[in-house]
Amino acid sequence: MGRFRQSSADDNNETGIDISPLIDCVFILLIFFIVTTTFVDETGVEVDKPQAASSVQLEKNSIMIALTEKGEVVYGGREIGVSGVQPLVKRMLQKEDLPVIVQSDTAAQSGMLVRIIDEAKLAGAVKVSVATRQSKN
Repeated sequence: MGRFRQSSADDNNETGIDISPLIDCVFILLIFFIVTTTFVDETGVEVDKPQAASSVQLEKNSIMIALTEKGEVVYGGREIGVSGVQPLVKRMLQKEDLPVIVQSDTAAQSGMLVRIIDEAKLAGAVKVSVATRQSKN
């Protein structure tokens, strides 16, 4: 006759891995990436930009204003009009010194583009650029 082994309470407990430090590390990494990510502020409308051979990459943090084919001046997805450019730029420049980038449609009137650039400069913008596409050589 054999001896039967009686199971004790210690044998039934399974050893597991404590994952709470892993979860803490994941949350810390998530917070780090959220804080360090820079978001590009888009204008909210699709603009067919003109081509230029001298096209260069501009800063990510900037005031993006769009001029549509119909002559609408758009910032952040809403129309502000030419008269809204100067107050907007003044307000944005109070926080930090940002460049102004105007995304003008190829079919937009050049007179409107000049007025937008003028309004931005009157608001105190030092650097005003026109967004273009890189031309294919």
